[in-house]
Amino acid sequence: MSKIDFDLPPQVEIRCFDSADDACTALSEKIESIITDAVKEQKEASIALSGGSTPVPMLQALSKKKLPWDKLTVALVDDRWVPPSHKDSNEALVTKYLLDNNAKKAEFIGFWKEGTDAFSAETECNAKLTTRLPDMLDCVVLGMGNDGHTASLFPEAPQLSHALNTKAACCSTTPMTAPHDRMTMSATRLLSSKNRFLHLKGEDKLETLKSAISDSDITSMPIRLFLNHPLTIFWSP
Repeated sequence: MSKIDFDLPPQVEIRCFDSADDACTALSEKIESIITDAVKEQKEASIALSGGSTPVPMLQALSKKKLPWDKLTVALVDDRWVPPSHKDSNEALVTKYLLDNNAKKAEFIGFWKEGTDAFSAETECNAKLTTRLPDMLDCVVLGMGNDGHTASLFPEAPQLSHALNTKAACCSTTPMTAPHDRMTMSATRLLSSKNRFLHLKGEDKLETLKSAISDSDITSMPIRLFLNHPLTIFWSP
């Protein structure tokens, strides 16, 4: 196990692993337990997942679990406003690496709609999330960029304040430092969850985390909002 040289807030736990595979295995097992317990208790389960390369082995491991997949709804934390055929699509990534093997029976909620832009699609995307997801998600898995963004809550995005404060389930954003308009679950919707995980890989992410806890300005590093609430971090070099 690796160790960190800074203190985290009391509501934040970090689990450090020697390898990315170890972290992915542990996180997949934790999510497996959450889904299993949720289905036993409430006959259904719901999770929201992030894209990127870091979670791919975790998604692959999870897809092979013997779970009540037909009782699970899978949503996206956020996505670039590109069609699922696009290489940058989180919908494509989750479909390829998770919704395979045993997980083919899960219900999936994506954001993309052909023939419209992200901002015009907000109302429909909100309706979709509101009607097809419970008020409280069982599990949310976040990532974090080195600028302190999480989901598509980007520093300097013109819509950041709205995304941080709206009661809507999702909203569109335009990052100033990354391509593509986005659709993202709002901060309120992401925090309406029973379990929140932050999945990180690399020493650089520890430096970003250290910077995030050194100040309280959420607009300059939106991940700080989630560090103010219960959160478990899975980190590997």
